[in-house]
Amino acid sequence: MGLLTREITRAPCEVEVSHTFDALHAHVKFLDGTIINPGDEVTVQGPPVMAPYGEVVTEQREAFIVRASKIEQLWTRMTGDFEFMELCEFSFSEEVTV
Repeated sequence: MGLLTREITRAPCEVEVSHTFDALHAHVKFLDGTIINPGDEVTVQGPPVMAPYGEVVTEQREAFIVRASKIEQLWTRMTGDFEFMELCEFSFSEEVTV
């Protein structure tokens, strides 16, 4: 992979969607040991995986991975902490706003 070029790879994956009282999550596990790096984009193929309330659904799919270029990886590493901190800027208040 070059300094400015991107490449696309494919990987088999398992998608698990949980919609229970204890957990609400969606996880993707690559079945061939594929590693995702900073800046990579992952798209799982197929229709959305829907789990009715109280169930956990697991399906096997294929994912397309657009690998970030070396410059994109570096930029993501350098700026990722700042973007994460934006997510942390929140507060809770008991005041009712009108």
